[in-house]
Amino acid sequence: MKEYRQHRFEKPVGAVDVILVRHGESRAARPEEPFPLVAGQGDPELSSLGMQQAKLVGERLRNEVIDAVYVTNLRRTSETAAPLLGHLGLEPIKEPDLREVHLGDWEGGVFRKKVHENDPLYQRMQSEQRWDVIPGAESRENLTLRVGRALDRIAQHHANQVVVAVVHGGIIGHILAHASGAEPFAFNGCDNGSISHVVLTEGKIVVRGFNDRSHLVSLGDVGVAVPT
Repeated sequence: MKEYRQHRFEKPVGAVDVILVRHGESRAARPEEPFPLVAGQGDPELSSLGMQQAKLVGERLRNEVIDAVYVTNLRRTSETAAPLLGHLGLEPIKEPDLREVHLGDWEGGVFRKKVHENDPLYQRMQSEQRWDVIPGAESRENLTLRVGRALDRIAQHHANQVVVAVVHGGIIGHILAHASGAEPFAFNGCDNGSISHVVLTEGKIVVRGFNDRSHLVSLGDVGVAVPT
């Protein structure tokens, strides 16, 4: 008797597995000590909790067959990638086009204050699901263009390989929403140190996983940080 088992996903020839890691938690924002800026964007270092998260990410992925590790031009991604790079013996590849969403006038830590205060403009941003409600912030159209450029470069250089990209919450949310056709902010707010997974194939993005934090359970329930 013929049997027809359920189909199991198989990565197409030439496709790229991209393991998306959100950086560890960065230090708290303080009005008297704004974050330093890199190309106009806040560049805080990891907090002590963020360093623990980075170490656990490294332990989680150290035995995977990984061909390259990407980071952005913001140091919280480099600091998060460091333990894993040490295990793998690889050097990071910097991809500035995967940097966090530009928050315009709310850079340097101001965004976190506005979130805490539930500022009316923040409420409108959430309601309209548009970053550029914030004065000077990045539009969804521009974000789509630059993130698309970065993913195209990764796809071109890593056919049939596995890549880790240590990036930002807003970027992971954008990639998964764009790939799935969901509302723009549907995937915002993944946990610091969490792992998501997409496959790049023939100009498409296939979503395989989101916000896996099983490797972080030893740290307890630390909640969800704001997306920057």
